[in-house]
Amino acid sequence: MTRPLCRGLSGGTSFTNGAHNGHVLSNPIGFTRTQKGLTSLLLKVGLLLTFLTLMGSLYWSLSISLSISASQSRISLMRHRRLQEQIIGDLLDIGQIPLHSGRSGMFEFCSQDYENYVPCYYNITEILEAEELGLTLEFERECAKETKIDCLILPPKNYRIPLRWPRGRDVIWKENVKITGQDFSSGSLTKRMMVEEEQISFKSDSLMVDGIEDYSHQIAEMICLRNESNFNEAGIRAVLDIGCGYGSFGAHLFFKDVITMCVANYEASGSQVQLTLERGIPAMIGSFTKRQLPIPFLSFDMVHCAFCGIDWDKNDGLLLVEVDRLLRPGGFFVYTSPTNTHKSLRDRENQKKWELILEYTEKLCWEMLSQQDETVVWKKPTEKKCYSTRKESLAVCGKSHDFELPYYQPLNPCIAGTRSQRWIPLEIRRPWPPQAQLNSAELQMHGVHPDDFSDDAHSWHLAVQNYWSLLSPLVFSDHPKRPGDEDPHPPYNMLRNVLDMNAKFGGFNNALLEAGKSVWVMNVAPTIGENYLPLIFDRGFIGVQHNWCEAFPTFPRTYDMVHASGFLSLKHRCSTLDIFSEVDRILRPEGWIILHDKAPLIEAIRSITILLKWDARLMDVDSNSDEKLLVCQKPFFRKPQLW
Repeated sequence: MTRPLCRGLSGGTSFTNGAHNGHVLSNPIGFTRTQKGLTSLLLKVGLLLTFLTLMGSLYWSLSISLSISASQSRISLMRHRRLQEQIIGDLLDIGQIPLHSGRSGMFEFCSQDYENYVPCYYNITEILEAEELGLTLEFERECAKETKIDCLILPPKNYRIPLRWPRGRDVIWKENVKITGQDFSSGSLTKRMMVEEEQISFKSDSLMVDGIEDYSHQIAEMICLRNESNFNEAGIRAVLDIGCGYGSFGAHLFFKDVITMCVANYEASGSQVQLTLERGIPAMIGSFTKRQLPIPFLSFDMVHCAFCGIDWDKNDGLLLVEVDRLLRPGGFFVYTSPTNTHKSLRDRENQKKWELILEYTEKLCWEMLSQQDETVVWKKPTEKKCYSTRKESLAVCGKSHDFELPYYQPLNPCIAGTRSQRWIPLEIRRPWPPQAQLNSAELQMHGVHPDDFSDDAHSWHLAVQNYWSLLSPLVFSDHPKRPGDEDPHPPYNMLRNVLDMNAKFGGFNNALLEAGKSVWVMNVAPTIGENYLPLIFDRGFIGVQHNWCEAFPTFPRTYDMVHASGFLSLKHRCSTLDIFSEVDRILRPEGWIILHDKAPLIEAIRSITILLKWDARLMDVDSNSDEKLLVCQKPFFRKPQLW
């Protein structure tokens, strides 16, 4: 593992295993002490009886297992194990079983089965059960029934720290992702890659083979631009890439001042999201099947789907309605599919699907701009009058159903955002980067005073300078130049994927880019705090709304840095330990955590860093402030040293 944080910082305090307070689970609200004690006792007795009954049932199932097939026996055992896990989880919640094992109270390491564990989507027992029966599982986000794990997820045996950006965009370590040979040939715009013994290469040669550059150029011409370098001039800054393959479209556009956000279904192996994030391109797990994405309406300038596997003709057009909700007025929907060609449309089934898609796009008042080979481009209207004059158009959402920030709400069969002041045509929006500096009229739409916005920008400019002065000595003391590495050029791009747990105006994101850092930031608006996510998207950044008492929709080892300012001051409805054990899951080995908050809150969280085995340093923000800074690093634990 890496050495503790011991150089380059002042004012730090060393820790020992015994120098922390125990963690106490939060109590339910609204019970008196007597009522709660009686309820807890009855619940414990009930759960204990259920547990004993379950064990008897398990013994019975074992006794008759010889009379049934091995396959059925295994599935039966798995179901019993799942029930056991649920009961044990309930006992943990009421304090009948200790939260941690061992005298120190520190987290143990998870078994190898959890290397790519994604709560709310992934269930090991269900996977084994499906494999036994030869079934294909479709994963929907479901957090209410998940079983929490009280362990730290280890990286794969041969995991390596990702290569520095921009080299890491084109080359990744093969063992860092869960992928099989079969995965290379399915569901992606990029179907051929250079696979070596230890690396997967997406370099320019293979990009040209797969036609990413030609494809991007074709899309630009279809919307009447010279080439993809003119996307930004036409107001295209943020692109939602549905089912992004291996992220090659976003990787190509990044250097054109266009930021893409990949959204794809959870996949147990060959995950588009995991591969895209490993390359340093924004991505998150999400599904269009049943629920709205936790993203504001009118947020993206383009929605792109190339071989994304979504049947847009299904569900009475609801999936296209969700695309319309996310698009800005005048935004583009780019749909590439082999079934779009004239040859494919000779097939009666394909023709029927195509006619349904045309019918739904007509109801949305979209204009088909062009069709070339497999690619079709539609444009969302800039004027609202079509919705009232066209007989077959969809209804506009009523005020009670027109939610700007839905959080995994069911898909809504109406046109959203028409009442919003943010209904601004793409053609009159400023290009990037001036777009990031909102004027007073734009700030007024979001209820933000210009002075508050200016003060926020100034404070983040100073904070980023401070952060980098603290991190730079540690980067070079704890990370000596590895064999074969070139000397990094300022600003020393050790970081690429950054998550801001409480982004507010997106000031941290803006300050990083103004400082010349080659990073992208996933700006998170907590569901319990002030929500300025629409403002963040209007600045040309990306983000998501999230309840931090649930698992974040991403794979383990996703982010190089997790940042949280003022986050501890929010009133979360779950334990802080649960939240930061989730942070540990999504943070890469040798990744950084920066916490900035009121001094008592920062002091209180120091014990949690010990439980999570983080190296931590505490320091003052300045002599006149009641706030403190906690800089932590997640060590790189290797399996051979532990097992």
